[in-house]
Amino acid sequence: MNRRDALQLLATGAALQLAPAKMMAAFREARAVLAAQSTLKTLDLHQDATVKAMAEMILPRTETPGAADVGAADFIDLMLTEWYQDSERSRFLAGLTDVDARSQDLFHNDFVECTANQQAVILNQLGEQMIEDELTRAEAAKSVGPPPEASSSFYSMLRWLTLTAYYTSEDGATLELHYQIIPDRHAGCVEITLPKEALPKEGPQPQ
Repeated sequence: MNRRDALQLLATGAALQLAPAKMMAAFREARAVLAAQSTLKTLDLHQDATVKAMAEMILPRTETPGAADVGAADFIDLMLTEWYQDSERSRFLAGLTDVDARSQDLFHNDFVECTANQQAVILNQLGEQMIEDELTRAEAAKSVGPPPEASSSFYSMLRWLTLTAYYTSEDGATLELHYQIIPDRHAGCVEITLPKEALPKEGPQPQ
């Protein structure tokens, strides 16, 4: 996928700037926690490697940093640990297990051991299933009855988390969205020291 599609999935940079204050505050707090976190909390090493490989395929490095460069997998691990409910966390981990099952069925290897082309086949399968699920939900929403349940697709969760990790990082926000970060405080009375040559000269000045 290209960066334009990624921006559309995240509802563009304008939507990021207009996101609720509490959500943006949570993301800032998550980044602060992430900077101090040195070990995985939810994912094991194999799951972490799988998430890294999939996230980098969703947002690969080009002329700007990719998902791996901004620590997307670490961010995802943190969100799974601190934000998601047990049922959502279990669904995500089950999705990772399914990814390896698909890879073993097609290529007799776990996802991280497959070639880039083989990994792309798996992601295309997941993407097609996600679109099919969304179309089914859209049709159900038109019918009379209770509203359809929210999407339970593992791949949609992964994509949302990857995009969130990327576009709330400093590189993603500044290099891709050109987001101007507003300082957290305003220093109203700051003494300004001018260089000596800029000070007015002594003695009478020309009129």
